[in-house]
Amino acid sequence: MRGSTELPLIPRYFDLLVLLVERRQDAVHRREIFDAVWSDVVVSDSALTQAIRTIRRALGDDPREPQFIRTVSRHGYRFVCADTVEEPDEAQAVVPAPVPAPPAAPQADRIEAALSVLLREPGGGEDEDNAAARRDAAETLHQLGTAEALAALDARPGHERARAHLRDSRWDVPGAAPVPLVGAPGGPRAIAILFGLRLRRARRLAGERWFKAAVGGALAGLVAGVLGGTVLWLGPGSHMTPTVPIVMGLLGMAVGGAGAAGVGAGLAAAEVLVRSWRRTSLAVLGALGGALAGALSHLFAQWTIQGLFGRDMSPIGGSFEGLVMGGAIGLGYALATPRPEGGMATPTGWARVRVALVTGVAGAVAALALAATGSQLGAMSLDFMARSFPGSQVSFEPIARLLGESAPGWLTRVAIGTGEGLAFGSGLAFGLTHRPR
Repeated sequence: MRGSTELPLIPRYFDLLVLLVERRQDAVHRREIFDAVWSDVVVSDSALTQAIRTIRRALGDDPREPQFIRTVSRHGYRFVCADTVEEPDEAQAVVPAPVPAPPAAPQADRIEAALSVLLREPGGGEDEDNAAARRDAAETLHQLGTAEALAALDARPGHERARAHLRDSRWDVPGAAPVPLVGAPGGPRAIAILFGLRLRRARRLAGERWFKAAVGGALAGLVAGVLGGTVLWLGPGSHMTPTVPIVMGLLGMAVGGAGAAGVGAGLAAAEVLVRSWRRTSLAVLGALGGALAGALSHLFAQWTIQGLFGRDMSPIGGSFEGLVMGGAIGLGYALATPRPEGGMATPTGWARVRVALVTGVAGAVAALALAATGSQLGAMSLDFMARSFPGSQVSFEPIARLLGESAPGWLTRVAIGTGEGLAFGSGLAFGLTHRPR
């Protein structure tokens, strides 16, 4: 509130302002701000810069001569208003008003001025100042009225870029109306520009999340392979050597890492590029990433085994299995991390464990369905390859005997597949949600 005037801020920006006021004796480090205000989501550095810029605009602050928020170079920010008074919640806090601004121009002129910034050609490149100016112009248009801005924009030259900036900034302006792109003039180009904006801001974070997802899947495959190999080595009727758990662990790590790299890339891309349809985008892009990883893995195995030993490996798992697993894991992850405003979720503590378990259960259900209908997943693909070579030392009969089957059958295939899906989904989600430092 400024006097009796309400100044709208989105909740996270308000939380940031409260944090700076509470810690006004200190210069608050950027990392502390991220951990306190964006604890459940990963955002790029530009998100904090944008938040500070929005708060300053609401307070009427000038970053060159700050009355409220001062930038501490290479550290963070500090609230510097000396006339700060704390009162009980039931009382209305009085915030000193800055010097009154000159009378505002007519709304039509303000809309036109902001549109001229958005419609300006980027020229040889979009530096940080130009990007900030476009962002401010887009937020101003939302405050003046999204519908009025879109009506004034119409199909003027450069309207696709303007629509992309309006769509991207609407999440940071309270009460901003939707900015439809599908079916709008120049919609496909506007969507491409929008994705480019988001990808440039978050490509480092997306790459790190993809890598962590791949590592999580690889470690899950390693653990599952070692455990499975140990059962094969020590199970009833086994004739295998003590090296089997090691070999199985390495194979599991390779398969799990490759699969998680594909699915994780799809999930990271979905969280970075899409905010409006998060659940759908995670399922679709996770499925596409899984299908690509499955196809490449199948092709590599087929070429290797057929080229070296002349054996047909076409029945082993491939793109279809990757498609189903990736889609199910993406959907499970989306259900476990509901975020209406989109973004890269980073639950911590037991919340992170819960997300990993829910995602793992989704993977287990998909793997169970695939195994029950005869599809070959990682371990059963290995069993198929072992049975293709007479005299092979690898046999899944010890596990089958533990499950009451004389030889690997439907029950063995389902039990192993379900365990694989659970481990794979859990490991991938646990790695994906690791918070970058």
